[in-house]
Amino acid sequence: MGESYSNIISNNLKLKEWQVVNTIKLLEEGSTVPFISRYRKEATGEMDEVKIAQVKDDLEKLVEIDARRVFILTEIEKQDKLTDELKSEIGSAETLTELEDLYLPYKPRKKTRAQAAREKGLEELAGIIFGQEDETPEKTAEKFLNEEVGTVEDALQGARDIIAEWVNEDKKARDSIRDIFSKKAVIRSRI
Repeated sequence: MGESYSNIISNNLKLKEWQVVNTIKLLEEGSTVPFISRYRKEATGEMDEVKIAQVKDDLEKLVEIDARRVFILTEIEKQDKLTDELKSEIGSAETLTELEDLYLPYKPRKKTRAQAAREKGLEELAGIIFGQEDETPEKTAEKFLNEEVGTVEDALQGARDIIAEWVNEDKKARDSIRDIFSKKAVIRSRI
């Protein structure tokens, strides 16, 4: 990360950086939020408990994000899949959600239906269907029948599983859905 924690926090909370720096020092020394707000007003510029608690929360989040960033970089590096572009994207991610979206395609997981479909040779079929290269997926699916894939419906289901995984792991698709939900979602509650 290019910016220091104090700079990020001061920008987020609209505080002077020296206030945040002093508050972080006091927190790192073991001072509690009530203690700082009552007895260290001169060091924080008269910040109240709410602002001090926000500084503490933001600091904890930033530390957690950086720890997760290091873990993710290490894990992807172990897989020999870390590119300069991916490293840059991970380095500039500002939230845990962004980091997890970037890590998702590289995250070790139990065998999925999509992986099983790939093992049966259905990834090419998924690519054809996803690319909408053929108007009759059923006819195309017939070419992929073998000992492991007995019916056209099995082939199509395997291709759907692979496509679903592609869409699920696509950062742009996830961001687009989140954006739609944040702008248009309606939450209702009933007794």
